[in-house]
Amino acid sequence: MSVSRFNWLYPALIAHRGAGKHAPENTLSAMREGAAQGYKMFEYDAKLSQDGVAILLHDDSVDRTSNGSGLASQLNLAELLSLDFGAWHSPKYAGEPLLTLSGMANFCIPRQLHSNIEIKPNLGLEAQTGAAIAHAAAALWANTPQQPLLSSFSITALRAAKLAAPHLPLAWLIDEELDTNWLDTARDLQVVALNLNDKHVSADHIQQVKSEGYSVCVWTANDPTRVQQLLRWGCDSVITDAIYDIAPDINRQAI
Repeated sequence: MSVSRFNWLYPALIAHRGAGKHAPENTLSAMREGAAQGYKMFEYDAKLSQDGVAILLHDDSVDRTSNGSGLASQLNLAELLSLDFGAWHSPKYAGEPLLTLSGMANFCIPRQLHSNIEIKPNLGLEAQTGAAIAHAAAALWANTPQQPLLSSFSITALRAAKLAAPHLPLAWLIDEELDTNWLDTARDLQVVALNLNDKHVSADHIQQVKSEGYSVCVWTANDPTRVQQLLRWGCDSVITDAIYDIAPDINRQAI
């Protein structure tokens, strides 16, 4: 039996971590750059600081994207805010602060921008992070038309998110090819979409998933021709770094 189809109202193109490779990922500067290029939806990573604040960060540690070191889960918000999250990318962004989920909501909501919040828990904090991010998102986006999509590779995090905010839509991120048990897992998690890896997705995969009532989002495709192909195959949204090369209205050119 197919699930009830989710009314996928998100844009066809989603900016990866904000401005992809063109600004420090997951920062306000990256979001502003993506919005300046006309993008209306952003994929970004969220996890928890030591004191339980929802922050935007991809890695478990701050080493790669700041001038600090150590696990984000062992640094409190004040310590994280003291770090430079921009200079690693280029001198232009020196002094860029950490972005919190609250700050992201303050940026998105008045501009009517959509969010795909990837729940990115530090190891061992999957359930805690899933619940906290979902609870925070539900509160921050309460009574707004642009309800965020929550996604994760972590099944534990998705289950916790569903319990914390049952009304928010969930997407299951899949790194490898679809296995034979994907439908059972999708039903168990009560997701509305599968976020599939562009390296492994095919037209058959997309049609198979959609025939069961689920939406399909593909990550991360950066070639315009490939993006057009995915949309022709029936993909609902594509996440991309190439915000300068791919117009956010490419779906109208592709169909």
